[in-house]
Amino acid sequence: MTGHLRIVGDRRDDRLRTITAHTGKALVVRCHQRLRGPYTGVDTVLRAVLPEAYRRWPDLVEDHRVALLYGMPEMAHLIGPPPRTLADEAPYEERTRFFGAGWVRCMSQGVVGFLLEFARRIHSETAFEIVFEEADAAEATTQELIALLLRRADPRRLRVVVSVSGGTLSGELQDALTDVPLLSAPRTAEHPVEDRTPHGWAAVYVDGDCTDDDPRALHGYQQTDPQTRARLHDRRADSLERTATWGIRMGAIAHHREHGSDPAGAGRTALLAAQRHAVATGFSAAVVDLGLRGRGLTDPGSHEHDYWEFTREAAAACIPIGRLEQSTELYRSLLRRFTDPKIHMMTSYALAMLHTRFLKPRDHELAVQWQHNAVAIAGILPDPAERLTYSVFHDNGLALVEMHRGNPHRALALVESCITRLDERLDDDQWSLHRSQLLYNRARLLVALGRPDEAHADYSRLVDMDPYYTDYLSERARISRDRGDFDAALADYDRAVRLAPPFPELHYNRGTARAQVGDHTGALADFTLVLEMEPRDLDSRIARAELLLETGDLDAAETDTATGLTLHPGELQLLCLKGTVLLQRERFDGALAAFDGALERDRRYPAALINRAVVHFRQSRPELAVADLTAALEAVGDDPDILLNRGIAHLAGDRPDLALQDFDQALTLPDADTTELQEQRRLCTAAGTR
Repeated sequence: MTGHLRIVGDRRDDRLRTITAHTGKALVVRCHQRLRGPYTGVDTVLRAVLPEAYRRWPDLVEDHRVALLYGMPEMAHLIGPPPRTLADEAPYEERTRFFGAGWVRCMSQGVVGFLLEFARRIHSETAFEIVFEEADAAEATTQELIALLLRRADPRRLRVVVSVSGGTLSGELQDALTDVPLLSAPRTAEHPVEDRTPHGWAAVYVDGDCTDDDPRALHGYQQTDPQTRARLHDRRADSLERTATWGIRMGAIAHHREHGSDPAGAGRTALLAAQRHAVATGFSAAVVDLGLRGRGLTDPGSHEHDYWEFTREAAAACIPIGRLEQSTELYRSLLRRFTDPKIHMMTSYALAMLHTRFLKPRDHELAVQWQHNAVAIAGILPDPAERLTYSVFHDNGLALVEMHRGNPHRALALVESCITRLDERLDDDQWSLHRSQLLYNRARLLVALGRPDEAHADYSRLVDMDPYYTDYLSERARISRDRGDFDAALADYDRAVRLAPPFPELHYNRGTARAQVGDHTGALADFTLVLEMEPRDLDSRIARAELLLETGDLDAAETDTATGLTLHPGELQLLCLKGTVLLQRERFDGALAAFDGALERDRRYPAALINRAVVHFRQSRPELAVADLTAALEAVGDDPDILLNRGIAHLAGDRPDLALQDFDQALTLPDADTTELQEQRRLCTAAGTR
């Protein structure tokens, strides 16, 4: 029992017997999405471990509170509530901040981090074992979390067992299982005969939320007449309603109402409620699934608004999971089906955002046409309150398109007009979330227009308005860094890290700031955490390799560059770093090959030219060093250090006259090493007199 394990078998009973035979006191959790939707199984794990963790290590729970409660708010009865943001407090119809797949992935990384640290603190002699049963029937979010845990967990501390029937797994989970041993669950004798009628077996199947893999249960369900089946679904849904969490509402209840006696009524209502929760949480795959199912049950003539909502939310959620063609087609289907002005207004906006932000190639001119249509319709809505809020919303969308078209001044004017109109017409507590988004957009435009002081003031106001939404802290930290105020920047980064799930970008940014102030240990910790979470993160891989090289850890730097090039073959900066490591080891042939490889991809890449020049110089080829340094100067312009080095190469090639020109030119430039240049001039003059 030293490594992770994969168990495959057609029937759950067979798999459970195999699990018992090949694990210790494992925590076995069912992951079938029909039970509780996203995070089914993960919630069971947390219910099992949180009481002990909270009792023994409240700091551990506090550090991960946001992630632990994000998709599973019912855990609050075990550890208390999470901090609230403006988005949490806003009414559903006012929510203009939604979170995509990357946001939920960070929450999953937070849960994984909690479980890894919990397993480390237990200090038991055997590993903490978790069996994820029915993983192939798990919702996409759960499969993603299992994949992350498999990749990050040391099986000597936390052993992961993935139990499946052989169904479809996500690409990431399949990849995480590539080197995991597979164990087949042997088939046992057929089930003993039980005296049940088809109706009895149908009841067993429905009461198991239609997850039972006993063929007798499914056969009995299929043999039972549709009206009786529907009544069984109604009864099961009614029994679940009394104590239902949001997970149960997204999973079992939505399924039972969908297949009950009133699918177009109670089924539609249950699916719509489930989809709205998934939208607000950012469970994109679930939003698409629920939306398409709800759309299939809804009569667009009788329930136009619900059909529109199911469709538009599914279309929007297709974007973060990479289904852009499907998103576009769903939006266009709304334009073909309906004539309602508000549906055309919001759909025009959605298509504008697709063209200006997501579709490739981007088409900002087509985006502005769609967005002008949205603005025009908003401006003629008959209700004054709707006309105001929708006009502001769509002018804000137009500002984004104008920014992408290269018109930041026009974009800023639009955003400031939006802010002014809402401030004049609304009370302070109305549409607070959308007004914060307007202020955020203004701050970003102010930065783009070179007005950082005003942007900093806006970000400070936003931090006061919404202190637990950490993007504002990160943006304010960026301005502080540009000002050279690293104390303020690091204070904001540290606060954001305490409050937020482990966003890779946040830790990368703090790591680069730490590196700039000489905190190499802290910077390495940030870069290492990012790479533990996301090994393919190129920026963090490069940053850590550079820092390891700077601190003299050539072995670790070489390992990082090799790993990086395996994940990103031919990547320019990694090739250059590989060459630099080999250069420092005086393995000149290997270094030269790496720099040549980099320059095959970009013949003007300065770092490769400069370092290849060093290789040529160290191998007594000063004329080739001069050629590379000349090319580097053409790429970057006058640089005193490059001129100094070219002068030294000229001098080694017995061209003191050209060397003297380089030294004299370098001395006219800011930040020149005057002491070294004067010494080289002296050597140059001496060489010229011999």
